[in-house]
Amino acid sequence: MLNAMRDYKKYEVWVKSHELVLFVYKELLPQFPKSEQYELASQLKRASYSVPLNIVEGCGRKTDSDFAHFLDMALGSAHEAEYCGLLTFELNFISKKSYEAFTELLNEVKAKLINLIKSIRKDK
Repeated sequence: MLNAMRDYKKYEVWVKSHELVLFVYKELLPQFPKSEQYELASQLKRASYSVPLNIVEGCGRKTDSDFAHFLDMALGSAHEAEYCGLLTFELNFISKKSYEAFTELLNEVKAKLINLIKSIRKDK
């Protein structure tokens, strides 16, 4: 099905994924030791901002199939960010409270992505 350009800012999943990126930058990264600023921190940043970036790119595509493909990629990035978060917590780079808040927000993003993907593919 061909769609007009979607406005990514109207998608709750984009709003939440943007919130996730801000949380990573403002809450998690400042807790990292200086020695990790260019290694694991960089990977966590890339995985996190890849989620909303893929949603935005998908919104610029014409077909539902293309949109769903980019949402799938966003979900993959969310899983990557999830592992980065777990690793940073288990390496004691971030507090338990921060890790739990990150995980809660990330799980909300993943659930919204999955639901949106299902609804797009169901409508085909």
